[in-house]
Amino acid sequence: MPATSKPALSGRAKAYDYLKNTVLADPDAEGGFISEQEIAERVGVSRTPVREALLQLAAEELVQLVPNRGAYIAPLTGRDLRDLVELRGLLERFAAERVMATGTAPWRAMLDVLQQQERCDDPASAKEFIELDAHFHTLLVEAAGNAMLSRTYTALRARQVRAGLVALRRSGTRHAEVIREHEAIVAALANGEVEAALAAIDDHHAQTLKHQLTTT
Repeated sequence: MPATSKPALSGRAKAYDYLKNTVLADPDAEGGFISEQEIAERVGVSRTPVREALLQLAAEELVQLVPNRGAYIAPLTGRDLRDLVELRGLLERFAAERVMATGTAPWRAMLDVLQQQERCDDPASAKEFIELDAHFHTLLVEAAGNAMLSRTYTALRARQVRAGLVALRRSGTRHAEVIREHEAIVAALANGEVEAALAAIDDHHAQTLKHQLTTT
């Protein structure tokens, strides 16, 4: 049978994907307004699908629509960062317990991602490093086999990437620290050590939050 191609994304979907996963994941965009025209030109669509995408993002509380000004990207506050880490911790701990109970821990795939992260050791690769970081954790969550859990976790991605870049920029040692913390998670999963895995996840999130809350 001939291979079937994936359906093309609509203009709204293209704008939404670009805004959420590129613009809103960038710490440098915080505190600024989004230009509908500029986004339309970058994505190659008209302003109408961009406006529709912004309405969806506003419903998700990722942007704030200000009358006569447009869509505002509010900086992540200390409360936002704490809430994000707390929610991620709950979801990842549940996933770790589930996959280890069922013997489906994806530590080999996570190790592959970790090895890719090790090669992203210069400032120019910061975005790639954090994208891989998000993928590392997503592999664990998705292995739990709970579709609603996975969707909830995926919805955190834009905030997760932006917060991760903040932590990376505020510490010259964070790259090496993340590698060590990820190694501890993988080792615990590979050895079937539930408590060690949960402790490694907790420590990783605690260290990340510490750097995110450090003022420049």
